[in-house]
Amino acid sequence: MIQVDAGLLIGKYKVTEFLGRGGFALVYAAENCENGERVALKLGDSNGGGRFVDRMAELSSRRVPGAISPDESPADAVFFEGGSARVDFLDEKEIDRLLLGEAEALRRVRTPHLVSLRDVVRYEGRPVLVLDLVKGKTLREKIRALEGVRVNWFLTIVRALERLRAAGEMARHGDLKPENIVIKPQGTVVMIDPVPATAVGPHPATLNYNPLLLRDSSADVMAIGITLYEILTGTLPFDQVPWEYAGNNTGGETVRLSLSYFLSYVPPRELNPNAPPELEKIVHRCLTVPEYGLEGLRDDLTAFLRKA
Repeated sequence: MIQVDAGLLIGKYKVTEFLGRGGFALVYAAENCENGERVALKLGDSNGGGRFVDRMAELSSRRVPGAISPDESPADAVFFEGGSARVDFLDEKEIDRLLLGEAEALRRVRTPHLVSLRDVVRYEGRPVLVLDLVKGKTLREKIRALEGVRVNWFLTIVRALERLRAAGEMARHGDLKPENIVIKPQGTVVMIDPVPATAVGPHPATLNYNPLLLRDSSADVMAIGITLYEILTGTLPFDQVPWEYAGNNTGGETVRLSLSYFLSYVPPRELNPNAPPELEKIVHRCLTVPEYGLEGLRDDLTAFLRKA
């Protein structure tokens, strides 16, 4: 296991502080020893990844490698086999392949709304991603601090995702959630931690925000709908996530009933009478209409903002 402390040199980068963790990686702030620029270093974890991150560890008000902060929601590693899915451990090689896949995806992208890759270096034989250090607060931090949340942030995300897809640079983010959306001090919205497009092997997903294990842009649409629901109500729409049935093409009454029950969520206005009806309709479409895509979501968010 890589031991990382402040002052450690990784290539030409000196680690300064721990920033946060996901299901498979740890992120540190660092300084370029040649020019003084600050960057973020993303290193693969070694504890199995995904659901096997110890969610029962001590909750810490500050972010530390050995505990889970309330502002962190680690993803899971999903394996698709024979029309079904399972969540399992990752070994170091699988984690490193995911990191290199993320690097390859970020190399193709040029947009202010997705974190930029600067370099890939090696430390103790393992890849380390050198990323822009995005200054600001995650959407999760803003929600927990009861700060104002703007609907136009989501419109910006949708438009950015549309442009990336149209340019052939990135088909989808794949793991949108409040932890992976950063609002910079000047208001720019930046997505972090995209999921690499892999045909085989593990697929990272945060089950509460991608409960049907979607692997195209519809995953982003559903994640935005779930996030909007959470902002409107203070809770998630689904208590249980039937990921075991996601992508199951065998049919069967058990699968159909499970998914039907799952999609029966409490309407936002029953929990928050002040929830705008237009936003409630958008949430409904994101969560229950398979044909509802980025284009429809963009049009509906634009119409809502024009009326606001």
